[in-house]
Amino acid sequence: MGRISHSFLEHSGLLAFAHRGDQDSGPENTMVAFEGAARLGFRYVETDVHATADGVLLAFHDPHLDRLTDQRGRIDRLEWSSLRHVRVAGTEPIARLEELLGEFPDLRVNIEPKSDVAVELLINTIRRTGAEMRVCVGSFSDRRLHRFRAVLPKVCTSMGRTETTGARLYSIGLPLRSGGAACAQVPVRWKGIRIVDRRFIRAMKQRGLQTHVWTVNDPGEMHRLIDLGVDGLMTDRPAQLKAVLIARGQWHQAG
Repeated sequence: MGRISHSFLEHSGLLAFAHRGDQDSGPENTMVAFEGAARLGFRYVETDVHATADGVLLAFHDPHLDRLTDQRGRIDRLEWSSLRHVRVAGTEPIARLEELLGEFPDLRVNIEPKSDVAVELLINTIRRTGAEMRVCVGSFSDRRLHRFRAVLPKVCTSMGRTETTGARLYSIGLPLRSGGAACAQVPVRWKGIRIVDRRFIRAMKQRGLQTHVWTVNDPGEMHRLIDLGVDGLMTDRPAQLKAVLIARGQWHQAG
């Protein structure tokens, strides 16, 4: 994998991420889903965080409750005192980020802050929980990443939108401006443009950067990307990714 610049990235073999936990065990981004991923032997999980009106960080993807829960409304307009009674898929409470970090001290957590307010709260939460070495922060927002890196420069971060564009251009021969990212976390394609191919992965390795690809749920695609040399995969189907890695003799997550 080349030079490792953060302890978050130190791992034998492919980094296998349970995207929003193991959704066969429970609804996405709930404690039962994260527990299911840990039970499968995953060391890496991915989540998003939204801030409540009174400054509590929730492990939740959508800005609204509507799609996933038994209630409606915007998370940033509601206080935790009311949100704690909401149930995801009608059964599971919404998880707080601090709860996730505290309940699973051995998990490494990839986190996307979904708002500027969430960035500030995330900085405080990481400091308060001492999680600097076991989290990686990613965002489409260059501004949010710049803010985060300015305060916590030693925490692992992935590439923002501008850095990813520059990395793709670098892979086809153009100069690359240095940035603060320790890894590229990218889809195979973005808006019809291919990002991940052999040239991209090789170019990132030349710069000492890992390539993690999201969100890969097809076994054939998992095999193809591993053969190309990616360093990590994020999936909604962790049991399937585990089976692929076991079949290849590359399952090294547990322990």
